[in-house]
Amino acid sequence: MNIEAGRVALLYGGISAEREVSLKSGAQVLAAMRRKGIDVTAIDAGPDSLAPALRQLEAGGFDRVFNVLHGRGGEDGVLQGALDALEIAYTGSGVLGSALGMDKVRCKQIWLSMGLPTPEYTVVNSATECDGVVERLGTPLFVKPALEGSSIGTSRVDNASQLRAAWAEAAKHDSPVLVEHCVTGGEYTCAILGDTALPLIKLEAAGTFYDYEAKYLSDKTRYLCPCGLPAENEAEFQAICIRAFKAVGAAGWGRVDFMLDEAGRPWLLEVNTVPGMTDHSLVPMAARQAGIGFDDLVIRILMSARRGGA
Repeated sequence: MNIEAGRVALLYGGISAEREVSLKSGAQVLAAMRRKGIDVTAIDAGPDSLAPALRQLEAGGFDRVFNVLHGRGGEDGVLQGALDALEIAYTGSGVLGSALGMDKVRCKQIWLSMGLPTPEYTVVNSATECDGVVERLGTPLFVKPALEGSSIGTSRVDNASQLRAAWAEAAKHDSPVLVEHCVTGGEYTCAILGDTALPLIKLEAAGTFYDYEAKYLSDKTRYLCPCGLPAENEAEFQAICIRAFKAVGAAGWGRVDFMLDEAGRPWLLEVNTVPGMTDHSLVPMAARQAGIGFDDLVIRILMSARRGGA
């Protein structure tokens, strides 16, 4: 048993549309903690309710929680508020950072208020509101649920005739629908560990964009790390991502995704406050490039756990 870590609860699975990804992340993190001799109890916080897991936490005498619940219930401030009430230390962002990071619309509003670059967007609340969006934002567009991750419910729209169907697909997920101008250029991600930005990764998907299939299932997606950018540009974009991460109150560890346009300018897309930890996941990949193996990455995240979030 690792005395310093104390008794650890690993929360995985959950109640969101990202449950299957979280189960995979949890299995990887659990194996790493066991290899490191951590006294860990794995708790599937789902599939229907978080309540049984919270009761187990309250009764279990745990010293800290490693949270790999992706999406709603685990990444949006709900779990964080419950853990604050239980006075248990946990990994990742606190209530505010989690809630704002999960909400793509409010995240963009904060970035814009701080002069940080993010693509032009609108929120579409009904099918009839789709009319005129293409005239305002142009094409191509991305249509996505504002409160989902892992590209769930996300579509690319290349002409006005596709917009209503894309809106309907996104609206299935009981979320405001964000329609965003699609920046055409390179797609990158910046993993963040503590106050440090890890090496950037360039993503090259075989399809039209880096969707759920490309993220978790395809063997055709290319991950370039080193990303191929000049060192001064990489450092500049890392600094922007750190600023974007902290702007929404995120802390501990996470990821910021962005695009580069044809002129090489960055455009921030979203914050992930509980990124994937699967065999396809980006934070472990960036950590490995920085000389941090998966098991050590898990321990560093675990030991950053604090009451109120990292």
